[in-house]
Amino acid sequence: MRHFTNVKDLGNLNEAVHEALRIKQDRYAFQHLGKNKTLMMVFFNSSLRTRLSTQKAGMNLGMNTMVLDINQGAWKLETERGVIMDGDKPEHILEAIPVMGSYCDVIGVRSFARFEDKSFDDQETILNQFIQHSGKPVFSMEAATGHPLQSFADLITIEEYKKKDRPKVVLTWAPHPRALPQAVPNSFADFMNEADVDFVITHPYGYELNKRFVRDAVVEYDQMKAFEGADFIYAKNWAAYQDPNYGKILCEDRSWTVSSKQMSVTNDAYFMHCLPVRRNMIVSDDVIESTNSLVIPEAANREISAQTVLKRILESL
Repeated sequence: MRHFTNVKDLGNLNEAVHEALRIKQDRYAFQHLGKNKTLMMVFFNSSLRTRLSTQKAGMNLGMNTMVLDINQGAWKLETERGVIMDGDKPEHILEAIPVMGSYCDVIGVRSFARFEDKSFDDQETILNQFIQHSGKPVFSMEAATGHPLQSFADLITIEEYKKKDRPKVVLTWAPHPRALPQAVPNSFADFMNEADVDFVITHPYGYELNKRFVRDAVVEYDQMKAFEGADFIYAKNWAAYQDPNYGKILCEDRSWTVSSKQMSVTNDAYFMHCLPVRRNMIVSDDVIESTNSLVIPEAANREISAQTVLKRILESL
């Protein structure tokens, strides 16, 4: 595997999940792959789980790791061509990227949607600039339209905890005080559509996701109906995607908060969220603190999804 930006890059998804579970049993078995290899992690946006889990995954594989925080520990970068650089950005990304590539063997990039230009976000401009100009394998640590490391960890978690061969998995929108990107729900839909699950998406009208990710998934606008008989509930906020409301908050209805009321109609479902989570907006205290909450083991599996991806990239070098 040269690059990792979406579910298709993993090939056979069932094989990828079982490889990840084997790696989880012996995290240090492949240190020879990373010996004298350097992982560079480039962050345009904040991180906790992604930073720590990916760095740990690289270390498990014997890699040296470097972390670069753009706009904090480095020059601010201009990302557009044709701009007269007379502002606060003294370096262009097209010079910075090949320099970064010269110092490492693999690059991870984290760059969120800006909600300023839908085309810029949809084209994954920054991530693709790294792929085109670094000369090195590149993997997404969350980009404008997807967060595949998170969704891979989510699927690993579902595989570990499912009680039947084909569980019902529901992705539900929930309220949030800020307009959040569609990256996590997009990738979750991308992975669930490839997995052997009964997948349903529920959200208020106006929050329809990009059809490229939704594909043939069932979309149910009645949250309670969507939750009926569910085995896994995945809660996440996202801003509107469809024009002319791209990046906007259209609904603040707190009745969409996942509480014991919604969970009562499920099949004793597990609760999932990528974290960080706004308690009593996304989910009530009692649900996230229940024995059916998987948010911690789900987060722990971020190390495993990252290590599986890095292992495959290293094997291709």
